[in-house]
Amino acid sequence: MAEKQDFYDLLGVSRDANKDEIKKAYRKLSKKYHPDINKEAGSDEKFKKITEAYEVLSDDQKRAAYDQYGHASTDPNFGAGGGFGGGFGGGGAGGFGGFEDIFDQFFGGGGGRRRNPNAPRQGEDLQYVMDLEFEEAIFGKEETIRYNREETCDTCAGSGAKPGTSPQTCSQCHGAGAVNVERNTPFGRVMTQQTCPTCSGSGKEIKEKCGTCHGDGHTKKQHSVKVTVPAGVEDGNQMRLQNQGDAGTNGGPYGDLYVIFRVKPSKMFERRGPEIYYDMPINFVQATLGDELEVPTVHGKVKFKIPAGTQPGTTFRLRGKGAPRLRGTGNGDQHIKVTVVVPKEVSEDQADYLRQFAKASNYGEVNEQGDGSIFSKFRDAFKDKSK
Repeated sequence: MAEKQDFYDLLGVSRDANKDEIKKAYRKLSKKYHPDINKEAGSDEKFKKITEAYEVLSDDQKRAAYDQYGHASTDPNFGAGGGFGGGFGGGGAGGFGGFEDIFDQFFGGGGGRRRNPNAPRQGEDLQYVMDLEFEEAIFGKEETIRYNREETCDTCAGSGAKPGTSPQTCSQCHGAGAVNVERNTPFGRVMTQQTCPTCSGSGKEIKEKCGTCHGDGHTKKQHSVKVTVPAGVEDGNQMRLQNQGDAGTNGGPYGDLYVIFRVKPSKMFERRGPEIYYDMPINFVQATLGDELEVPTVHGKVKFKIPAGTQPGTTFRLRGKGAPRLRGTGNGDQHIKVTVVVPKEVSEDQADYLRQFAKASNYGEVNEQGDGSIFSKFRDAFKDKSK
């Protein structure tokens, strides 16, 4: 069995990352590997793994167990063995998944230097799904979107404290954001670090909270921003708008907004990148004799000559009549696939004309050997008459 990848490595965060950093890393990865957005093989499995990692590391108790016992703590039987929480239950080698972490706690007190909880941190990124008509995705548009986001509280300027007061250094952790806690392990009692319960890791205490944000420093507000949809976007494409996400912490910058485009399909056209595909129905007379038709394109109708003797399934190309190239110049092409429509019913007069034509053309069995299609017979007959 392949060894499971470390949860911190899966999310791309350090072992002392705080909840905000873990959540931000998960959001970015989930947008990249979500099965509704990423259609590549294996993306759904990657999405499941990062989701499992986030569910463990975002929960204080599960994370503490994982830091001590590794992947053994995610086993459904974890905790059933008695004594020290059952983390090594079952006697298998997998039970020692957190072995290195325990020794880190002996000698390092939590796996490395903790970040300053009072340092500025960027706000969370947000997502917005914009629905587009088929033509809007091709030609682009401007639209003002509205959504709710966390903004810096105007009353306290983000401090969370009542105007005229200010946050104080936490009396329990003295601004460190973490406290040392003794834990029982299979090796005895060891000293570990955990988020300070008094300040929740912020390193600050607010004695008198702001009446508007109630000490949070942020308020939920509706925000609007104008989005310029570039010509040529496709379903699942996304655009990043800087500083349009949630407000930062400790004076940090706003996060970003990711606008994900969801394009409605066309009833007439099929699109593959900048190339447009259209099935054009014609009758067998037009296919045999040729004709000049008006063909619909995303840019409007254009005249196109169908040559005599056109076979069903023949594809023609209209250069430059496709969609704009999103990361290039010019347009793609439109591909016209001919479909010959055979009438389900004909009048007696029409049937008589067809019989006369078949007789004049020596048209016998439809499936005769060689090039014996009705269209080739029509073509050959008209060539004979023209001589």
